[in-house]
Amino acid sequence: MLMTIATQQPRMLLTIVLHTPTWVWMLLAALIWLGASQMFARRAGLRRVLLMPIAMAVFSAWGMGSAFGAASQIVEILAVWLGTACAVAALSLWLHRSAPAGTRYDAATEQLHLPGSGWPMLLILGIFLVKWAVGVELALQPPLAYDNAFALHSALVYGVFNGVFAARTGRLLRLARAGARSSSFIPA
Repeated sequence: MLMTIATQQPRMLLTIVLHTPTWVWMLLAALIWLGASQMFARRAGLRRVLLMPIAMAVFSAWGMGSAFGAASQIVEILAVWLGTACAVAALSLWLHRSAPAGTRYDAATEQLHLPGSGWPMLLILGIFLVKWAVGVELALQPPLAYDNAFALHSALVYGVFNGVFAARTGRLLRLARAGARSSSFIPA
C-alpha cells in the first residue's frame, strides 16, 4: 500500500512522514551519524566491530517482534529471518572471501585498520527503512500484523540486510584471525 500511496498520492506520503513520531526521526539521525562514522578510515577493536551487526540484528528482531509478535507463526517468522541472514552471510562470505581492500589487522594492538565505506550506511538505512515501512503498512492496515505472508516477506528482507552485515564482519574476523596466527608464528 505504501508504494501505491507514494506513486499515486504523494501528498498522503507527506502526511505519513509528518505524523511519524519524533522519536523515529531522532533514531534515524542517530543511525545516520553511526553510518556516517563508518565512511571514514578508522581503527577499531574486534568487540567494536562485532557490536554493529549485533545491534542491527537486535533492531531487526525487535522490529519483527513488535510488528508480528501476535502472529500465530512468530517462531517461524523469526526462523525465516535467521535462516535468510545465515544463507546470505554464507553466500557472501563464499563469493567475497577477503576483507575490503585497505583493511589490515595489527596483532600487536589487536586493532583493525578500516578504510571508509558507504556500505554500512546503506545497510543501516535499509534496515531502518524496512522497519519504518512495515510500521506504516501496519498503521494503515492493522490486519497485516496477522498476515503470515506479509510477515515472512518482511523477515526475508530483514534477513538479507542482516546477512550482508554479518558477512562483512565475518571477513574482518577472518582477517584478524589470520593476522593473529601469523604474528604468533615463531620461525625455528
